[in-house]
Amino acid sequence: MSARRAAASHHHSPARTRVYAILEQALPDDQLSRLVHAILIILALCSVSSVVLESVPSLRFRFENLFFVIELVTVTIFTIEYCLRLWVAPLHPPFRRLSALHAAFRYAISLPALIDLLTIIPFYLALVSPADLRVFIVFRIIRFLKIARYSPGMRSLYEAIVNERRALLACLIILGSLVLAAASIMHLAEHDAQPEKFGTIPDAMWWAVVTLTTVGYGDVVPITALGKVIAGIIAIMGLGMLALPVGIIATSFAEVIHRRDFVVTWGMVSRVPLFSELDADDVAQIMRFLRSHTAVPGEILVRRGEIGHSMYFIASGQIELDRPNHQKSILSEGDFFGELAVLNPAPRTTTARALIRSDLLVLDASDLRLLMTDRPELGRRVEEASREHHTEMIDDSSQTDRS
Repeated sequence: MSARRAAASHHHSPARTRVYAILEQALPDDQLSRLVHAILIILALCSVSSVVLESVPSLRFRFENLFFVIELVTVTIFTIEYCLRLWVAPLHPPFRRLSALHAAFRYAISLPALIDLLTIIPFYLALVSPADLRVFIVFRIIRFLKIARYSPGMRSLYEAIVNERRALLACLIILGSLVLAAASIMHLAEHDAQPEKFGTIPDAMWWAVVTLTTVGYGDVVPITALGKVIAGIIAIMGLGMLALPVGIIATSFAEVIHRRDFVVTWGMVSRVPLFSELDADDVAQIMRFLRSHTAVPGEILVRRGEIGHSMYFIASGQIELDRPNHQKSILSEGDFFGELAVLNPAPRTTTARALIRSDLLVLDASDLRLLMTDRPELGRRVEEASREHHTEMIDDSSQTDRS
């Protein structure tokens, strides 16, 4: 038992926990984590660009030293990153009950870790082996896939593909069946007229693949009347085969994005004291009336003395609140402001200014009142919550004045 406790305390040491938070962006407002991820993205882009430019002979001889320096710096940093990710593997939720060595092994065989390994191995193989490893050096292009780790959009696309893997596999099976059927039919129709191109079913399969994928190189075409009719039908079927997987992925991708945005928005709305006592159905109704707004740095969202008519939820960014007596505070992702104006339009007592580019969700008082009119029970709950919140603010203000 003592050994387990020692292992657990080692797994959750402050240094390891901090490195995990930086690499996995566990803290949304961690500036160091954002800086590290930005550097890794820039390095990946620079590395891929150097590989592409290095393939041009004139540039390769002229900037050979520069390309080597870029490769050396990139591999060094990516190697350090890879080792650190193995070190913090025991902190990943699926591996937290495993030993440090077992967790590192389980993480090492995961897809992201294998991609990381493939991006650095070719460099070391080229250093220790006299053989021509240019084929392996091309694996440096895989570094472009590292960007997917830091891109929410790429992660969402990957999730959409994984979710629809069975449907996509079915599409692949259907495509393979159509290729075989089309090649067989065209072999029967054209093998006498063009024995060198359609003499066997394997020969005809090249034409079937090119036609069904709508590429149409034109190097192999039917010349008989029956062959042309069959080719036309196969070409039309190819349009449907191309649209089927695209439609599946597009629909799944949209669902993933909508689900993620829904969860984020739900979390922000449900944390507002004004709405914290509402049930799930009422919160979902409120979310229907939210609209988005992007604030540029320096933009004033609400000004002291103006009549309030909306409340704001911060999806990303930073908002500075300038209260009376020059008391300032900074709100970030997940915070909200202007909630008292939703039910009790009155002059604002605070000025809100965007410090950086910020994405906001806005709820107008008129929309909420319309919803409350349609659902009186919702209106009563919101009014009770508003009175309680307002009373708490008065009590806090009185305590501050006495102190």
